[in-house]
Amino acid sequence: MSLIDAHVHVWTENITSYPKSKDYSVTDSRPLAFLPNEILKHAKPYGITGIVLVQMSYYGYDNSYMLDVMKEHEGIFSGIAVVDSNEMRPDLVMRKLINEGVRGFRIQPSEPKIEWLNSSRYDRMFCCAADEQVAICPLIDIENLPALKTMCGRFPNTTIVVDHLCRIGSDGTIKEEHVGQLCSLADYPNTYVKVSAFYALGQKLSPYMDLSLLIERVYNAFGPERLMWGSDCPYQVCEGHNYGDSFALIDHHLAFLSSSDRDHILRKTAQKIFF
Repeated sequence: MSLIDAHVHVWTENITSYPKSKDYSVTDSRPLAFLPNEILKHAKPYGITGIVLVQMSYYGYDNSYMLDVMKEHEGIFSGIAVVDSNEMRPDLVMRKLINEGVRGFRIQPSEPKIEWLNSSRYDRMFCCAADEQVAICPLIDIENLPALKTMCGRFPNTTIVVDHLCRIGSDGTIKEEHVGQLCSLADYPNTYVKVSAFYALGQKLSPYMDLSLLIERVYNAFGPERLMWGSDCPYQVCEGHNYGDSFALIDHHLAFLSSSDRDHILRKTAQKIFF
């Protein structure tokens, strides 16, 4: 496989076949749709032929559209699904989705509670992920990290992939304390980080060089074998941002990365976890 974009969302205008969750209306979609051919149009010029899809929030717990895209483009798209963690047996739903090709499961706190993972249902999810050798993929802020560390200690065989550098700098400021907290997660050897969503972090301006020290710190803590790049399209190609600038930060601009490092971050790590 060539290079991999480890974080993309897709959705369609076809609400008859793929209805939105009751929490969203058609007008909530921005853009109105983002289809598989669109991400491939952005990605292929850079040698990217593998895409990790992340279930779009517009569909709630109905992963049908993502699964259908994976089936229609076999070998190109992998998938990270969402299940209802409030169900008594979310692990049973996970196993069904794993049988359909899903390789990870997104989790996130519904509110900023410190003990957001303190439930038997999450225990079942983490156990299932370890048993089936798929990933748990938290979308979290830094205040949610202590609870995740507790789970990493309790479930050391569960693969964890943290989205978007733990959203450090989403408020425009990259705080040293936050960077140190994320780097301490590297003490748990089955943890990984997505170096992604540059448009949303720090100064939020291309070429995103203000993120270089953050990425270098995370690189020094985790090593390239535990980092993977993702665009977070379509948002990386909206509002004045573009795909190439996100890719170029990893592929060209960070002098501390060797060619071997880039191969891990742009291909090998995501291939190991999601393909």
